[in-house]
Amino acid sequence: MAAKKKLLKFAALATFENVYENLNVQDPKINHLGAVVERRGNWGREHFGNDNPIVLELACGGGEYTCALAARDPDRNYIGIDLKGNRIWKGATLAQREGLKNAAFLRTRIEQIDLFFAPGEIEQIWITFPDPYLRPSKARKRLTSPRFLKIYYQILQEGGLVHLKTDSPQLYEYTLETAAEQPVDLLYHDDNIYSKPLPHPALDIKTYYEGMHLADGRLIKYVQMRITDLPKHP
Repeated sequence: MAAKKKLLKFAALATFENVYENLNVQDPKINHLGAVVERRGNWGREHFGNDNPIVLELACGGGEYTCALAARDPDRNYIGIDLKGNRIWKGATLAQREGLKNAAFLRTRIEQIDLFFAPGEIEQIWITFPDPYLRPSKARKRLTSPRFLKIYYQILQEGGLVHLKTDSPQLYEYTLETAAEQPVDLLYHDDNIYSKPLPHPALDIKTYYEGMHLADGRLIKYVQMRITDLPKHP
């Protein structure tokens, strides 16, 4: 039954005007009409119909954060990115239900997002509660590793920001260490953001899973940084 529901959600994604899918770099980008589209460099004009700044949420899961950001900030466009189709379905459905025209979703692999966004097209990137990949052998998969910082550098505008919100002390410390070794301005970091006034208003958005983390007594951490030059691989 669960597998059947997933298949139905995957099929429904193909009809959503606010969803684009590309699971393989060789495949075309397909919109809800089944047409091949090229949004790179044209998201504002061709999807959102404006020139407002664009913000990405990576590993967006069910899209709660993407939708909440879009709802409170109508002067920016928000795109949630995740590989899992059933998660994208949740976010896209919520955005449609709430009438959020400034929220869209891209189902693809994060390691290839520079294929979908032009240099300087993105104002900010949010990374909210990603998989910390705790095994040392999986360090390259962490979304704040030099490998990914290099990708972000390709698409962020000059002065663009990267935000990390996590409950993982290991990922938090890893990110600070990476920032110290790479061409990154570490603008702010805190290992317990709710113990004091929040440094960014969007941090008060709490997803379902963050609520569970807080109920378990976990501390929520935040890092804000700016990539100043092409990151070096360690």
